[in-house]
Amino acid sequence: MTDTVSITFELNTTDTNAQLGFEAWVDDEKFVDINHVQNPQSIKINISDSDDNHKLKFILKNKTEANTRINEQGTIQSDATLSISDLAFDEIKLGHMLTEHAVYAHSLNTHFQTKMEEKFYGVMGCNGTVSLKFSTPIYLWLLENM
Repeated sequence: MTDTVSITFELNTTDTNAQLGFEAWVDDEKFVDINHVQNPQSIKINISDSDDNHKLKFILKNKTEANTRINEQGTIQSDATLSISDLAFDEIKLGHMLTEHAVYAHSLNTHFQTKMEEKFYGVMGCNGTVSLKFSTPIYLWLLENM
């Protein structure tokens, strides 16, 4: 029997009416596919803890310009976003490690192909992908990166 690693996190939205979609992948396998995040959800993914390199991806999809309200001065009045919190591997919360190791690639919801890459602070406000590379066995990776 192969040991497994549990990946858990909380997913939430700031606007239940905005039809923001969400996907969660590990490597090439999609574990979560939600077309409209309407309420807070606890998500759990199990993967093998065998010796390997992995990439965890969170994808925000379906956001439109109508999901952001901007006044005449260019100030955002309201914005539909998704938040990822309490990301943990085997119940060990990553906390600041997520910010240090994850990359958020997005295009500011514009029609241009230019992609911005920045640190991920827990909130996805643009269609795009948060990527976190890690390796298993997970406890070794956690020790090396804490």
